[in-house]
Amino acid sequence: MNTYSIMPSPKVSDTVVEPYNATLSVHQLLENTDETYCIDNEALYDICFRTLRLTEPTYDDLNHLVSATMSGVTTCLRLPGQLNADLRKLAVNMVPFPRLHFFMPGFAPLTSKASRNFNVQSVSELTTQLFDAKNMMAACDPRHGRYLTVAVIFRGQMSMRKVDEQMLSIQQKNSSYFVEWIPSNVKTAVCSVPPSGLKMSATFIGNTTAVQEIFQRISDQFSTMFKRKAFLHWYTTEGMDEMEFTEAESNLKDLIGEYQQYQEAGADYDEEVNSDNF
Repeated sequence: MNTYSIMPSPKVSDTVVEPYNATLSVHQLLENTDETYCIDNEALYDICFRTLRLTEPTYDDLNHLVSATMSGVTTCLRLPGQLNADLRKLAVNMVPFPRLHFFMPGFAPLTSKASRNFNVQSVSELTTQLFDAKNMMAACDPRHGRYLTVAVIFRGQMSMRKVDEQMLSIQQKNSSYFVEWIPSNVKTAVCSVPPSGLKMSATFIGNTTAVQEIFQRISDQFSTMFKRKAFLHWYTTEGMDEMEFTEAESNLKDLIGEYQQYQEAGADYDEEVNSDNF
C-alpha cells in the first residue's frame, strides 16, 4: 500500500488536536503501509513563498505541488520510458528495513499554476535543484540526516548517460550525506514523456534519517497535550481507550530511535551485519 500523507505543522493548522490525529495515523501507517510519502504543509507554504514568490498561496497552489509529485512517482506505471520502475520495484530498492518506509519527496523544476513557462535546460540543473533542501516537500532538512536510499524519476527527452553521470557526481560530492553501508543506494528511472508545459522534470524520493525531525515535532506536541489529557474526552467518548494513545506514542518514539540508530551507524555496522549473516 502506497500513501501520500500530509503531516501537520504549526504554521498551517486547522485543528488543535492535529498532534493526536497525526500520532494515531503514524501508528497505523507503520503497521499497514509499504511506502508513505511525507508531505508537510509547512514545507509547501515555504516553497510557495520563497521559491514561487506567491504572496497569498491558496490550497489550490499547495495541491498543485502535491499533484506534481504524485504524478511523477506514478509516471512509470502510466507512460513508456527508457528505464521504468513500478511501485513494487521502488519499494524493494527504497525500504532497507520494514518500518523505515517514510519518504521525503521533492520535485524540479518547481512552478506555480499561473506561470509554467519556466524550463530547466539540462539534467545537471534538474539534479542540482532536486537535492536542494528548499525543493523538499517535507519540513525537515536532509543535511541534518543521512540518506539510506534515494530514487529519482526523470521525465523528458534526455540521455541515460548524462543521467548516470550526474547522479554519480551528486553522490561523490555529497558522500557524507549517504550511508556507506548500503552500496548503490541511488536508483533512477527515465520516462520519455515530459509533463504538460515542461520540457523535462524530475521527481525525488529520499529515504533519509532526517525525516525523524517531523516525527519528533509531532511527538513533542503530542506529549505536551497528552500529559494534561487535554481534549482527550473527544476521543474517549467515541469509544477509544487511553491505552491506544500510549501505544501510539511509544511506537512513534521507537521509530524516532530507529532512525537515529541508523543515522549514527558507520562502516562498522556493515561489518557487524556481514558477520551475522555467516
